[in-house]
Amino acid sequence: MRENRYQYMMTALAVFTMILVIGIYFAEQHEYERLQAVTSEDYIKWVDYQVSAEAMKKACKLDIESYYGEVHLDWITLLAYAAVQGGGEFDKKSIVYIEEIAQKLATKEITVEELKEKYKYFSYYYEAYEAVLGGMLGEFEIEKIDKNGKVKKEKKYGLKAFSPIAKGFPYQDYDDFGASRSYGYERKHLGHDMMGQIGTPM
Repeated sequence: MRENRYQYMMTALAVFTMILVIGIYFAEQHEYERLQAVTSEDYIKWVDYQVSAEAMKKACKLDIESYYGEVHLDWITLLAYAAVQGGGEFDKKSIVYIEEIAQKLATKEITVEELKEKYKYFSYYYEAYEAVLGGMLGEFEIEKIDKNGKVKKEKKYGLKAFSPIAKGFPYQDYDDFGASRSYGYERKHLGHDMMGQIGTPM
């Protein structure tokens, strides 16, 4: 009786193990096929972010100044165009490229859609720079005290990516943007380390 029960349990365990192995195999096969489909698509795998501070300041200024105008000049569009003209490199000419395309967009001599069609790598750079800079410019509210001493909120448009850490909370700041890093391959650190205390609201 005990031997029969033992054999039954071992058989059940063997069947369960076999079902589990088959299930894992098909799951892995499905994941492999999914990854093959994804990696066969045309997407950005890597791009160096070489945008200079001067170029970002210029594009940012033009974006903010044009926000309430007839044509809003998106700073990422301006930077993507400069990257196309400079082959991904930014130097003194980049400012000229930014001013050049800003003028053409403002006078409706060319549109963003036409830039995408005309320049092969425009969308490539736009997508890469959007991943880094997206959301840094936009509408936000600030508190102002009126003549009666009441606090009122006022809407503004501009750079809203000053600090991810809530006002009044201390943190350590280490500016290592652009420093070399190596985790199996060499790359630049494209972040800015800001270490807040545990529990600091973001």
